[in-house]
Amino acid sequence: MLGSSRIRVRCLDGKTRMGRIIGKMKKKVWVREGDIVIVIPWDFQDEKAEVVWRYTHPQVEWLRKRGYLKGA
Repeated sequence: MLGSSRIRVRCLDGKTRMGRIIGKMKKKVWVREGDIVIVIPWDFQDEKAEVVWRYTHPQVEWLRKRGYLKGA
């Protein structure tokens, strides 16, 4: 967590990006260290991205059992 709704995200492509939590998630969804999130890299700055979804622990286990998460 970097503060001001920004986080450091390690992506599956091997890059570390600065993620920005979008407005509709700021107060409704709490993102913590170690959470699995979906990010969309910016078109004009590849080192930045927007966090659009956070998976809960049961959802992560379901994704792992079915093979959707390989490196997480």
